[in-house]
Formats: sequence, C-alpha cells, structure tokens
Amino acid sequence: MLSSDLTLPLVGAGALVLLVLLAQGVWQAYKASPKKADLPARNRFQEPSLGGTPTGSDPLNSFSEAALHNHNPGQGGADYHAMQAHELGVQPSAARSSQRMDHRVDVIVPMALETALSGEVLLSCLPATRRVGSKSFLVEGLHSELGQWEPIQAGERYSEIQIGLQLANRSGSLNEIEYSEFVQKIESLAQSVGGTPDFPDMLDVVARARTLDAFASEHDMQLTVHLRSRDAAWSVGYLQQHASKLGFVSQLLSGKLVLPSGQEGAPPMLSVGFNPQAALTDDPQQAALRSVTVSFDVAQTSSGLDPFQRWQDVAQSLAHSMDAVIVDDEGRLLSADGFEAIRSQLLWLYQALEKHDLAAGSVAARRLFS
Repeated sequence: MLSSDLTLPLVGAGALVLLVLLAQGVWQAYKASPKKADLPARNRFQEPSLGGTPTGSDPLNSFSEAALHNHNPGQGGADYHAMQAHELGVQPSAARSSQRMDHRVDVIVPMALETALSGEVLLSCLPATRRVGSKSFLVEGLHSELGQWEPIQAGERYSEIQIGLQLANRSGSLNEIEYSEFVQKIESLAQSVGGTPDFPDMLDVVARARTLDAFASEHDMQLTVHLRSRDAAWSVGYLQQHASKLGFVSQLLSGKLVLPSGQEGAPPMLSVGFNPQAALTDDPQQAALRSVTVSFDVAQTSSGLDPFQRWQDVAQSLAHSMDAVIVDDEGRLLSADGFEAIRSQLLWLYQALEKHDLAAGSVAARRLFS
C-alpha cells in the first residue's frame, strides 16, 4: 500500500498531465476553428447594402508584393460557364435602361402602323413575356414629334415600331424554333395595333446568329484564380472584413462579394466567390471556408477600368492579408511570367472585340456575353 507521502505527488502529477492534455485539446480546437472577423462583441454580423461606399484609403494603391501568378483561362463553348446579370449585381432598373436593340446583336423587324398610336395603347398590346426562349425580346417606337427611336413610354405617340430579338447569348444562338415563336408574337402584335411587319428570311437570320455565336465562343473569357488557406480556415465574416477593405460589398445569399465598377448600368468589375451554403448558416462567423475565387468577366467589363490589374492586385492583397496561396484550376501555384502571358492574351482579345465593334464593357458586348 502506497504511503500518503507518495500518493500526493502522484495525484499532483496526474492532475498536471490532465491539465496539459486539456489545454492541448483546447488549443487544437482553437486552431481548427475558422478565423473570425475582428468585430466588437456587441455588433452583430450584418450584410451591407449594395449602395454602400467604402471609406478610408485604398489598400491596393500601396500594396507592392512582387509574387505574381499565372492563370490559364478557359474559353467557353455554347454555355460559356455563364455569369448571369443578376449574379453580377446589376440593378434591375439599370439593366433595363441599358438594353436597346442593336443591329450588331439583334434581328430587327420594322412594323409600319396605319396611324400613330399612343404609348398606352402599344404597351397594352405587347406580349406579357419579353423573352423568346433564352433571348431578350425588345420593342421600340419612332416618336411622332422627335423623330427618334426609343423604348415605348406612356404619354407619348409613335408613328412606327420595331421589334428586336437577340441573335445569341451565352446560352447559344437563335434557332429556327425560337425565330418562329418570335414571328408568331409579332403577328399577334400586328393584328392588335394594325401594323404591317417586314420579316427577314429565317434561314438568313439563323445563319447570322450562328456566325455571331461562333465569334462569341472564340472570344469569351472569364479570368479566375483560387485563394487557398495556408493554415486555418476562414469564416465568412473574416473574408468579408478583408474584402470590404478593398471596396467589395456583399451578395452573401449568392455566395459572392462584388466590387462595383462605378459605371451606370454596368455589372461589378470583380467578384470574390465562395460556397453559398456557408452564407446560409445561423452564424456566418462560424462558417468555415478554405478556398475562395477571385474573378472578372472580360467581355462584361470595360478595359478602360484596367480590370486585369485590379484583379491581380485584389488576389495578391487578399492572399497576403488572409495567409493564402494563389493557385490555378489545377491547384498549381501561379507565377509572374504566367500573369504577363495572360495580359498579352487579354490585349489580343480586347483588340479583336473592338475590331468587331463589340468593345469589352459596351452595352452590345454585355448583351452578347450574358
């Protein structure tokens, strides 16, 4: 039987071992938990409005890390890996106001009217659905007094109308079935307003649509890099805190943070994407992320904003502040030479789009690459 002199030291040693093991477990649990945003305890996590304006100086202007990385951009086929306008943060009113029919991307059917009609009458006769398949259906009127084409408005009178249908978008080209549906909608409208439409030949329209779609497929590019955590995971709040310092605002339900372009009617310049399921948890501070993407849609964004440099700087700045590495789709670290190679490809793409009068970020280009 152990003496009391020996028992007490053994109990103490055992207790010390247990404390060490407990402390180690707590530390490991802490290390495994996602990094949280540095917020005051009394403040709840809130999603800022898209109209918010970031304050303070722009950290990108002073960031000067030299490690640039390569990305091998993919080129889309018929589906283009589309980023739709609502995911990109286009305000509905701005999107509507920017959609004007254009001979470069639409088939346009003129319709003579027996007599000038009010905007109210024309609007009441238009189809309830302004789409044919996946293509947008647009109607404009020739203002009786001003002599200019405009979207039909109540309180005005129009002597002629014209109806346009988008030839191609990222869902593919206009086909024979869609064109036939378009013709039916116009014939129904013509009967209601006493109009005489002048239809172009269907085979010519479909051939033109396929040509435009082929061009778009060869000139569509979305640049994306992946940021992967070196150590601990990040909470959604932690990601938002670092991205907001660079001007990003939240679209948490879609799993995105976006950088507004500042141009009226234009989609955001950049997006930071993450698993949208993480944003649906009860506490965004606990949702664990180990990888996010930084992307920009080339054709949707004006080259005058220098989105490539902004994209590169944002990726580097976030990687630096969040202790991440920048990798491509294959998980390979990206190099300085690779970034310069992408820039050369991008300049070629910008020139090709401008040559076809579809400059990146123009309304026509945004419609075609939507």
